[in-house]
Order: sequence, then structure tokens, then C-alpha cells
Amino acid sequence: MHGYQFLRQKPIQGYIVDLFCKQLGLIIEIDGYSHEGNFEEDKSRQNKLEELGFNILRFSESEVRRNIEQVLTVIEAWIKEYV
Repeated sequence: MHGYQFLRQKPIQGYIVDLFCKQLGLIIEIDGYSHEGNFEEDKSRQNKLEELGFNILRFSESEVRRNIEQVLTVIEAWIKEYV
């Protein structure tokens, strides 16, 4: 996207993130059914990754499946703001 490479299932500090762009320091998480009921664990994980300097965008699996265009628009807007 916009010339940036995103890696899937990237290990970072003992966590595996869904998508990662090193150049942007951007992590994209897609929360599916396995995240239900794990709010506190997810928040703690996100806080630790943010402390390392990463930015995180979160989307639900249903959002990605039902409205991928909107998801891509949000990611593109973030990239435009970042660079």
C-alpha cells in the first residue's frame, strides 16, 4: 500500500501481530472470535507494543469481511497523516 510493505504474522517482543509495516512502525490487528472476552489481555499487549513505539490500528474480522474498502480507507488515511 502506497509503496510500503506489510508482513503477516510478524513476531515482535514475544507477540505475533497480524500485519506489520516496519517503515511506518505500524501494526494492524484484526480481532476475530479468539479476541472475545480478552479485552484486558489485548489492552495490556497493545500498551506494551505502544511503549515500544509502535502505532496500532485495530479492526474486527467482520469489518474486514463486510467492508474492506472502509478498512483500507482508514489505513490509507493513517499513512497520509503519518508521512
